[in-house]
Amino acid sequence: MENNIISAVEAEKLVVIVRGVGQNELIPLAEAMYNGGVRLLEITYSADGSVSDGQTAANINILKEHFGDRMYIGAGTVLTPEQVLLTKDAGGEFIISPDTVESVIKTTKEQELVSMPGAFTPSEIRAAHCYGADFVKVFPAVSVGAEYIKAVKAPLSNIRLLAVGGVNLDNIPDFLSAGACGFGIGGNIVNRKMIENGDFEGITELARRYVAAVKGTGETA
Repeated sequence: MENNIISAVEAEKLVVIVRGVGQNELIPLAEAMYNGGVRLLEITYSADGSVSDGQTAANINILKEHFGDRMYIGAGTVLTPEQVLLTKDAGGEFIISPDTVESVIKTTKEQELVSMPGAFTPSEIRAAHCYGADFVKVFPAVSVGAEYIKAVKAPLSNIRLLAVGGVNLDNIPDFLSAGACGFGIGGNIVNRKMIENGDFEGITELARRYVAAVKGTGETA
């Protein structure tokens, strides 16, 4: 299963970040994105406790039960090994964090889940890889731009890097050219106003444009 998810990330090149979406909107939102070509969704834990870890795990389970094998569902903002275990029990398939924590990465791999920790410096990126990460997300990518990815990839060409934070239709081609193998994108697809207005067709169209862009077949904004 791990290899299937790794292959899916490499092929699809897009993980959509879903944060702060109510349970009632989860399935309509996810279906809208699925219709636009999205195949990997990340449901984030709340570091501030505004949503309990149990509720987040329940949301992951709801989506996994609904989609089955049609979509890969994982967790984001995973800060502790306990959240890794909750995600596994809920049916989640990959773990994404904003930072590099050895115990989180190692627990993820022990549970046979795909690991995608966040890192910023070359030392952090290499440490995450050495701890067992399958991908390392450079976060926040917009702060350093595509040239940073290119510079890091020169000596660390063996590490699969994801660009996350500030990624949009305009800069996706630059990140792809620099060597990013995929992206994490949130609010530019999970548009809150569209969700509030029930405009799920609009979200499908946004998803379609981003899916085309990350695969190098779309137009920029």
